[in-house]
Amino acid sequence: QVQLVESGGGLVQAGGSLRLSCAASGSIFSINVMGWYRQAPGKQRELVATINPTRRTNYADSVKGRFTISRDSAKNTVYLQMNSLKPEDTAVYYCNGDLQTYNSGRRDYWGQGTQVTVSS
Repeated sequence: QVQLVESGGGLVQAGGSLRLSCAASGSIFSINVMGWYRQAPGKQRELVATINPTRRTNYADSVKGRFTISRDSAKNTVYLQMNSLKPEDTAVYYCNGDLQTYNSGRRDYWGQGTQVTVSS
């Protein structure tokens, strides 16, 4: 089965940067849209950014101009470069992938999340 593993989270000062990585492993046949979502305590999970197979991207208004999503198809990895971080960016960040495996149909997968904490 497919597994998505996030890394790169941590504690950073406001104005700083972090780069999150999400590596997909398993019997992957194809990858459609991949994205990053986040959830802060007491809030709904929200879209941060997505990237499709042609590298068209979509961003939440709150992160436009500060975050950049990218992908390395050869490595089945998606990245989120986060610059000019703000305390309100503090959340658990989840990797999401719309994937198809060799022995099953296309479906949605989620990572376990990585904590990003931005201090003021």
